[in-house]
Formats: sequence, C-alpha cells, structure tokens
Amino acid sequence: MTISPLAPAQFPDLPTIEGVRFAAGAAGVKYKDRTDVMLAELSAGTSIAGVFTRSSTRSAPVLDCQAKLGKTASGRAAILVNSGNANAFTGAAGEKSVEAICASVAMATGIDQKRIFTASTGVIGERLPDDRITAQMAELNAGLSDNGLEAAAKAIMTTDTFPKGASAEVEIDGKVVKIAGIAKGSGMIAPDMATMLVYLFTDAKISQPALQALLGALTDQTFNCITVDSDTSTSDSLLCAATGASGVEVSESAGFTQALHGVMLDLAHQVVRDGEGATKFVEVRVTGAASDAEARKVGLSIANSPLVKTAIAGEDPNWGRIVMAVGKSGATADRDLLTIRFGDIIVAESGWVSPNYSEEAGAAYMKQQDLMISVDLGIGGGLGTVWTCDLTHGYISINADYRS
Repeated sequence: MTISPLAPAQFPDLPTIEGVRFAAGAAGVKYKDRTDVMLAELSAGTSIAGVFTRSSTRSAPVLDCQAKLGKTASGRAAILVNSGNANAFTGAAGEKSVEAICASVAMATGIDQKRIFTASTGVIGERLPDDRITAQMAELNAGLSDNGLEAAAKAIMTTDTFPKGASAEVEIDGKVVKIAGIAKGSGMIAPDMATMLVYLFTDAKISQPALQALLGALTDQTFNCITVDSDTSTSDSLLCAATGASGVEVSESAGFTQALHGVMLDLAHQVVRDGEGATKFVEVRVTGAASDAEARKVGLSIANSPLVKTAIAGEDPNWGRIVMAVGKSGATADRDLLTIRFGDIIVAESGWVSPNYSEEAGAAYMKQQDLMISVDLGIGGGLGTVWTCDLTHGYISINADYRS
C-alpha cells in the first residue's frame, strides 16, 4: 500500500495514560495475518463519553454503545474494536455478534458487560465472523500493556495508509494532565455528529455528563468540519475515556478544553490527509456570512463539490467552480459582495474577477500541497472553516476494488 503523500513523517510518541492498557492482535476478520482487533482496558471510575453517527442505518455496535453510555459509571470498562467488517446492516445476526463479543470480553477480563463498548469497521452487509475475534480474547487480555496505543491505532485501520495518533499535555494547578488519541478514517468521510472511529484517553478527572457536553461541543468544531467524499458512515464512533488518575478536576478548565480541542483537530486533519487518493490538503475558510451555520453550509458546499475537488487535483485555478458552489449552497449570498481568495491572492471581488488577478498566479498557487480557499460573503459576521482534500482517480480505484 502506498502511503499518502500528505502523511506525517512518523507516528507520534504518545504519552502513557495512567489507568489505560492496550492490546492488539490478528483475528483474521478479513485478511489473514493482519492486525485487526484491539482491546483497551480502563480502570474503575473512568468516565466515558461518546458521539456517534446519526445515520438511519447505524451499525449494531453503534446502537449498543448508544444504549450503554452514561448508564453506569462504576467499575472497570473496556473497548473492543475490529477492522475488516463493519457489522452493519446485518440484522439480528449483528446484535448477536455484539453480544458474543461483549460476553467474551467480560469472561476474559472480569468487566461488567454494561461497561464494554465495541466498534466494527469495514465492509457493510456481511456477517461478522465474531468467533474469530472471541478466539483471540484470552491472548488479548494477557497482552494488555500501558504502551500499546500505536499497535491499537494500526489494528483499527481499513483503507487507511497510515496510523493516526495525537497527544497533548497541559499543566493545571501545578499538575500535568495528559491526553492521547488515535483515529481511523480515509473514505466514507462526512461526519454527522461524530467521525469514523476515534478513541481519546486522558488521566483528567471529570464527570460523565460534563465530559459528554464538552465532547459534543468540540466534535462540532473538529470532526464535524471535515469531509473527504460527502458520505457519512454507518459506523462513525467517537469515545473519550477519562480515568481520573491524575486527580486533577478539569470540568471548568479552559486549558484542558483547549488541549483536547487540539488533539481532536490534529486527528481530524490526519483523516483528511489520508483521504482516499488525496494529494492536496485544503482548508476552506468562510467569513462574512449571515450566521455561523450559513458559513458552514457554504464551506461544506465548496468542500464537497466534485467539480471543485477535481479542479484542485488537476491544479486548475477554476474559481468559477467556487462561485457555483457558493450559489448552490442555499446560504444567503450576493454576487456583488462576494470575495474569493486562493491563499493571499484575491481572485474575484465586486461581482467580477479581480483586476489584479492573473491566471498564472492562480495556477502557481494550486501546485502547493496545502491550500487555502477563502470566501467572504460580505453580508454579516458568520464564520466557518471546513477541511477537505482533492478528488483523484486514486479514489475511484480504491473504492471500485474495495470488496475484491
């Protein structure tokens, strides 16, 4: 597999989070001898919050997690994730698979099934061979380690070309609080209340309701602002676990909020940089909208446009496609108030191409790997930023052959 040209140089050195242990193994869910299952064990008293897809065809693991979240906060907890099969649109068999996996985790670890959260990612509509996963449970439990987060990140990959990790440390009241997270995602990326699969771990102390509220707010600023192909997954899941091991209460801490936001945004950007077939990372910044919601609407319209994305792939500064995307968004816009920029280059203004714009300058800018498209609607104070990638033939090749 060719690694994305937008990938970071290496997987980051993530800190150990007290109260969490990880293990990864090869269950052969889809491919033989490929690491495809990960187990995370969480210490007693860990607060767990989650945000999930709002798809009408949510997978069995998503529905199970949603039913369990916030119901009990005592005792240890566990997260079990497999790649290779999404266990989505599998009817009653999907529910039985979740039950079997949770029962197996409970037997191996002694953790209450009500505190076991699962996720599956991969092909939709094929029955999950849960027996292959449960057969690995004793070995996974025996292999739990404080420093197994990188292996866990690799185990949850599907069409990803690189594992994704990010971390932060913040000092609060003289004590250090640590955050570390992993994510997977490359295609079927247009989150709706969550994203692909993301797991965040911190030793901060915070109640489940407070963590849930914070996670929801930060998701809207990060994962809900990225798109690769405008398609929302059946399996989008984001879980955040706070062990409380640091003893530092963070529910009122702006520093912790900022640090968690940074980790989430880093992971969200990495997902875009690993977009299937991507060669360009694009930030779409919208200002001057009637509201923040309208700015977001315009940003997503531009970021999801196949015509815009293919022009970027071809390094063609076709700004007319930006005009088109603004117009079709449904947001309030006025031709004569609109300003479009590529980076610092003013492309269009006052209802026409800028008198100082040259096609040569626009074409030269489009050759860069990281691009900024800015649109000012000139109507109000609404702001919004969305991140996306280009659309290349590589995307077609990957998805045309996905099940073969």
